[in-house]
Amino acid sequence: MGFDRASADWIYEAEDLEGTGRLAAFLAARATPGTVIALDGDLGAGKTAFSQLFAKHLEVRDTVNSPTFTLIKEYEGRLPFYHMDVYRLTLEEAEDLGLDEYFYGPGVTLVEWSSIIDEILPERVLHIYIEAGLGSKRKMHLTGRGDPYGQWISTLRENGAALK
Repeated sequence: MGFDRASADWIYEAEDLEGTGRLAAFLAARATPGTVIALDGDLGAGKTAFSQLFAKHLEVRDTVNSPTFTLIKEYEGRLPFYHMDVYRLTLEEAEDLGLDEYFYGPGVTLVEWSSIIDEILPERVLHIYIEAGLGSKRKMHLTGRGDPYGQWISTLRENGAALK
């Protein structure tokens, strides 16, 4: 289990929270029903902060916080936003939750600690591994499985996250 950072399709370096927000905005602008973003990284790397910024750019007005103990939180925005934290689950427990209803539903799913359930994630997924640097610097390793994620990464590779 674990994300192979060396095989990332693209690496984004954010100098600060604003930089992280630019990547979140880029991805949220392209999100459509069925978008699945899988987040991994060490404890405190910024997975929840990224999720909050993504939700903001998806036009979620509610306060988004970590669903560590509730596992799944649902929010309304431009699209329904399903925020999951599977840190406390085993793969077997996750299989029993019926997560496919979220993955293939009318909204966008963002899964923190996704490597725990990698075997049951959809074939098409955008995986982001977040590495904490000094202060609020972050290095994000992105790998896209299937479309549209490969195209998103190609656009990022060519233009960076400054695009809207």
